[in-house]
Amino acid sequence: MQVLTYRNGGAWREVKDAQEDGNGRTIPDPALAEINRNLSDCFRCTNLVVLTGLGTSLHVNVQPKAPEESGPRAPQAGKRIAPTMADLWRECKANCGDRFNKVIMLTHFPTAKGENIEALLSHCKIAEEFLGDGEEKTQVKEFIAIVEQTVRDCVRFLDVEDEVGLHADFLRRLVRRSTRKLRTKVFTTNYDLCFEYAARKGRYVIVDGFSHTTPQVFDSLYFSYDIVKRESSPDSHDFIPNVFHLYKLHGSVDWTKNKNSGEIEKDPTSESPLLIYPRNTKYELSFEQPYLEMMSAFQTALRQPDTGLLVLGFGFNDNHLAEPILSAINSNLHLKVVVCDPGLGPWESKDKGVQDGNDAKHPYLSKLRYLIEHGDARLALISATFEQAVPLMPDIAAETDLEQHYERIRLMREAG
Repeated sequence: MQVLTYRNGGAWREVKDAQEDGNGRTIPDPALAEINRNLSDCFRCTNLVVLTGLGTSLHVNVQPKAPEESGPRAPQAGKRIAPTMADLWRECKANCGDRFNKVIMLTHFPTAKGENIEALLSHCKIAEEFLGDGEEKTQVKEFIAIVEQTVRDCVRFLDVEDEVGLHADFLRRLVRRSTRKLRTKVFTTNYDLCFEYAARKGRYVIVDGFSHTTPQVFDSLYFSYDIVKRESSPDSHDFIPNVFHLYKLHGSVDWTKNKNSGEIEKDPTSESPLLIYPRNTKYELSFEQPYLEMMSAFQTALRQPDTGLLVLGFGFNDNHLAEPILSAINSNLHLKVVVCDPGLGPWESKDKGVQDGNDAKHPYLSKLRYLIEHGDARLALISATFEQAVPLMPDIAAETDLEQHYERIRLMREAG
């Protein structure tokens, strides 16, 4: 792990193994202390906003490796794992057969863009507009349909019994903040149900814009509701703990649109879930319902005073999200930003020596690095995976009696 803040003089500092002094006492590692300080400052803000991307799901159902082992991820026996863009490219190529190369030729897809399924879909949508009615246009339309079906199948990798303990631990640290502060807002670009299943495991309450009726129907009005606990006295009520807001910026595998009423409903078995598929029109689609409500909430949250933004596993490749973040950094002097991603910071290549991380070459991340190097104390970049970052986040309070009771009941059911 590495960290970059203004306190380090604008230079990356690596976390090193614990050392002891002559009396056997552990010497605090300066880099680790700096990571802990920035995460704590973020969590102490009145308004805590979290933005997560694919990096928070890549560990789920993955076969554990020994420290000396390397190579691509492998799923556990009988399990499926979250797909990367490269995985989606391979799956689509396998499902499309000969049509795959034909479409690449029809759309004039440049080989310089590599195996980028998002770029290929973008070229297909452009070609679909300009190709005249005929066999070529039909081939492109059929290709888009197969690719979208492949994406839907791949992102439905999670089963209800799959282990999402790290997500549950992450949520526990988020929702244990004082109820006197604003509810934590979790924004995610992921389609999967990791946070929903983790909330179920930890018995946390999600406010996600859907009603408590059957079927559940989306209405942004529900984001303004909260949950209180009322005892026997009608005049006594308190905000309950363990509540957070969840905004799925690109849709979800359990969202569907009712063709008769036009309403957005929850249906885990839907064959046509409501998703913003990977292509360059994501910016336009994000300003349609229900994504418009999510984007509006995201931009509003970033403009609030005393706001902490924690970014996890998000590569800043979606301009419609990166631009509001950069704009808020420029205008909101009370915004604290911590970005955690394993692609940040310099790294050692066996063949080429020390290589720059994304912070040195990415158009948005390089701007954050520039601000840090010139003394911006509000920003911090941490080179760490989701698995490395969660244990370092402040654990504000120990497990409550109710949480311990739920865990005993869960273990009893599994043993039975």
